[in-house]
Amino acid sequence: MKLGFHIGYWGSGPTPGALEAVLKAEELGFDSVWTAEAYGSDAFTTLAWYGASTSRIRLGTNIVQMAARTPTATAMHALTLDHLSGGRMVLGLGASGPQVVEGWYGQPYPKPLARTREYVDIVRQVIAREAPVTLDGEFFQLPLKGGTGLGKPLKPTVHPLRKEIPIHLAAEGPKNVALAAEIGDGWLPMFFSPKSNGFYKAALEEGFARPGARHTLETFEVPCSVPVIVHDDVEEAASWMKPSLALYIGGMGAKSVNFHHDVFARLGYEDVADKVQELYLAGRKDEATAAIPTSLVEDTSLIGPPEKIRDELQAWEETVVTQLLVRGDAAALEKIARAFG
Repeated sequence: MKLGFHIGYWGSGPTPGALEAVLKAEELGFDSVWTAEAYGSDAFTTLAWYGASTSRIRLGTNIVQMAARTPTATAMHALTLDHLSGGRMVLGLGASGPQVVEGWYGQPYPKPLARTREYVDIVRQVIAREAPVTLDGEFFQLPLKGGTGLGKPLKPTVHPLRKEIPIHLAAEGPKNVALAAEIGDGWLPMFFSPKSNGFYKAALEEGFARPGARHTLETFEVPCSVPVIVHDDVEEAASWMKPSLALYIGGMGAKSVNFHHDVFARLGYEDVADKVQELYLAGRKDEATAAIPTSLVEDTSLIGPPEKIRDELQAWEETVVTQLLVRGDAAALEKIARAFG
């Protein structure tokens, strides 16, 4: 199983030591490095910055939010970065949720799966550069209907370095996971657990079985963000993860639409997820954090002494996951690499 480095997005400012960690990841033989965006730092600029200092490691977005850019603009970013990096670009896309899409980007959220299908179609047309880009879709029309009537189909002026750039879709629900298997080259899961492997494998197989699917399970990539903390004290390591989990389970989405909450409910923690969400939305964040059991952390992370991590890694190797995306500074990445052998 390959290793990748997930930088994520910034907090209140640039991530300290990120470039040093990227260089360490490449030195250690990591396969990829990934950036993210929400409503602060953007994914493409930071990825280009780190990519300029590397030569081998693949450069991925995990994820670019589709509502932030038109599909042609996203394709331009990917095409440009692919050239500048010598063909190392991996485009990870995601629909995000209604709070961010409508509250920050001012875009409509309904029908995210159908919108994703049209979005990916346009991106692939731009990058292939086989003909002027056209689509008469429900959400996107190229050329635009109405307006001045002067719009014309166009091809990118830049010839692509590669006719195809891998497109991975972030997904948590079964329908979105199936869509990733059907139209994508990879799936970017979040809060995956070996215990949920059967559920997600079935969703992937449904997508692979659809007419026109691009891959089978054997040729499909599943780079998965997995917190890895090498530490002798399991409880202390878990305590570092719990505030972030409380945020996602309790506060990353409205009470009626929180996909992260639903992931843990399906994993068997529905009562815990409900309690965490209730406490978090009531402003009782410390209590929400305290309500998360260490077993929940262990189900979705690799924490503890090296020998414990190596033992538990065997369960991950038997899943659909093809690459573990880990976080940390340069020293942490070196410690993780040693723990994995």
